[in-house]
Amino acid sequence: MDTLFNTKFEGEPATHTQPGVQLRSNTYDLQESNVGLKLTIVSTVGFGDQINKEDSYKPIMEFIDAQFEAYLQEELKIRRVLHTYHDSRIHACLYFIAPTGHSLKSLDLVTMKKLDSKVNIIPIIAKSDAISKSELTKFKIKITSELVSNGVQIYQFPTDDESVAEINGTMNAHLPFAVIGSTEELKIGNKMMKARQYPWGTVQVENEAHCDFVKLREMLIRINMEDLREQTHSRHYELYRRCKLEEMGFKDTDPDSKPFSLQETYEAKRNEFLGELQKKEEEMRQMFVQRVKEKEAELKEAEKELHEKFDRLKKLHQDEKKKLEDKKKSLDDEVNAFKQRKTAAELLQSQGSQAGGSQTLKRDKEKKN
Repeated sequence: MDTLFNTKFEGEPATHTQPGVQLRSNTYDLQESNVGLKLTIVSTVGFGDQINKEDSYKPIMEFIDAQFEAYLQEELKIRRVLHTYHDSRIHACLYFIAPTGHSLKSLDLVTMKKLDSKVNIIPIIAKSDAISKSELTKFKIKITSELVSNGVQIYQFPTDDESVAEINGTMNAHLPFAVIGSTEELKIGNKMMKARQYPWGTVQVENEAHCDFVKLREMLIRINMEDLREQTHSRHYELYRRCKLEEMGFKDTDPDSKPFSLQETYEAKRNEFLGELQKKEEEMRQMFVQRVKEKEAELKEAEKELHEKFDRLKKLHQDEKKKLEDKKKSLDDEVNAFKQRKTAAELLQSQGSQAGGSQTLKRDKEKKN
C-alpha cells in the first residue's frame, strides 16, 4: 500500500499469534496536485494464521455488512446528509495470494466465494519475484481456472465505455496481477527508481517486464476508481439493501402485483410485531404460572417430607423416653430390694451380737461361783 500510493502509512506490525481474525481500519487524507482523496485501508490481521481456519471469513463478512448497515441507516433517516457522510463501505478487496506456483488454498477459494457478492475482489499474486516467469504464467492460468470452476466472481474491469474498453479488456486478461512492493529507491542508469536489490540482480517495481504493479495502479487508481465505487453502490449495496428490507417485510408489489404502500407495509409489520409481542407475553405468562405451580408442588412435597420426618423423630423420642422410664423403674426396684436385704442383714447381725453377749455373762458368773 505504501508503494501503491507513494506514501508512508502509519501502522504497527501484527504478530501471527492472534487468536482470531481482527480487522484494523485506518483512514488517511491524501493530497496530490490539489486533488484530495480520503482513503480507508482495512487490514485483516491474523487471517489464515489459526489452526482451524473454518470461520476465518466471518469477521470480514460481518465488517462489510456493518458498513452497509451504517450507510442504510443513514439513508433511511428523515433528514439525510449523504453528501457529507463519510462512506466507509469497502469498494475494493485486494486479495493477496501466496506465490506457491501450485494452486489456490481451500481457504482462499472459500473466502473469495463468500465475499464475491459483497465486495469487488481483485486477486493479486504477492511477492511474485519468488517464482520464475514460466511458473508465474502457469500459476495465473491455474488460478483463473480454479476461480471459474468454483464459481467465484472476481471484479472485471468495465468494457462498456469505449474510451477505456480496449485497455480494460487487455487488463482483464492479465488478472490476477503479479506484484512486487518496495519503498526503497535505487539508482538504475540515471534515474532513481523503486526496486528490490538481490545478489543476483535488481527487480524494478515499476518495470512492466518485471511485474504487474503499474497495471494494478493504473486500473485501481487512475482508470476504474469511480467504477469500483459505482459497482459497490449499485450491485453489492443494493443486494444487501434489498435483502435487508425484505427481511423487514418491505416489498415492491403485493401478491396481486399492485404497488405496495409503505404505510400498509408499516401497519402490517407493526401489527405482526404486536401480535408476536402478545404471543410472547402470553407464553411468558403461561411459563410463569407453570413455574409457580411447579414451585408450589415442590414446597408442598418438602412440607410433607418435613412433617413425616417430624413424626418419625417424635415417635423415636417417645420410644426412647419409654425405654428410659422402664429402665429407671427397674433400677428403682433393684435399689428397694437391695435396701430390704441390707436391713434384714443388719437385723440378723444385731440379734447375733445380743445372743453372744448373754452367753459371755453366764460363763463369767459360773467362773465366780
